[in-house]
Amino acid sequence: MKTILAAAAIVVAASSGAYGQCPEAEKTKLEQFDRAWGDAGDRGDRAQLQSVFADDFAGLSPTGLTGKTAAIDTAVRDAARSSASGLPAPKVIHDYYQIGCTPNTATITHRNVVTTSVDGKERTAYTRSVHMLEKRSDGWKVVSNAGHPLTDGAILLYMEREWNDADVKRDFAWHARSFADDFSGVSSRTGTLSTKAEDIASSKQGTLASAELSDLDVRVEGSNAVVTGVNHVMGKDEKGAQFDRNVRFTDTFVKRDGRWMVWASQGTDIK
Repeated sequence: MKTILAAAAIVVAASSGAYGQCPEAEKTKLEQFDRAWGDAGDRGDRAQLQSVFADDFAGLSPTGLTGKTAAIDTAVRDAARSSASGLPAPKVIHDYYQIGCTPNTATITHRNVVTTSVDGKERTAYTRSVHMLEKRSDGWKVVSNAGHPLTDGAILLYMEREWNDADVKRDFAWHARSFADDFSGVSSRTGTLSTKAEDIASSKQGTLASAELSDLDVRVEGSNAVVTGVNHVMGKDEKGAQFDRNVRFTDTFVKRDGRWMVWASQGTDIK
């Protein structure tokens, strides 16, 4: 069992100077702006969308460049179609935000998780969006936009991050949902082999304070994949003793019914 997993970061390139000029309060406002934009799109709220996009907006779509009018018309039409279909609305989550800005420009990027029901089964699609904004006289405006589906490799790196977040938050429902029933783990401390239930029970012992990832590598072949890396973890063990450890891990994933699941995990303590 790999006792604690690392968070995998997918970083948007930006100059250190740009990030240095973007205080946390401004990042919070920009994330709120982005979420309100997403909600307006889901509702097909034309009036609010008019205030989001700059008049000179240029977005990259599968069919080429899109202007402000076309972007708003598409969002309103898609919302109307979804409402008229009578089917449950897709569940949409925007997470893992990375935001950089100067006083007059900003870049927002985040993951999108869209879950729908197909023939009674959940199907999830993953994409990532990149938004360029400028501060105009009446506030932030979106001047450009692009997005793309995530590769299996990127999905798995995010899954490692989700796993780590679940450990920090003690969200063991994530483990139950994301581990394959035939999961096997090898402890980084004792070398003990564990089943899914045993691994989850072991994870409930102790607490995680922090984790830092390095040396990530992901390899995918068909419906199987391997992620390796090093995890610097700090916290308290089951006896309340503090620990500060580096763990080199190997995680094996398998795709079943269109969804990646953790199949096996092994960790080794290193200096």
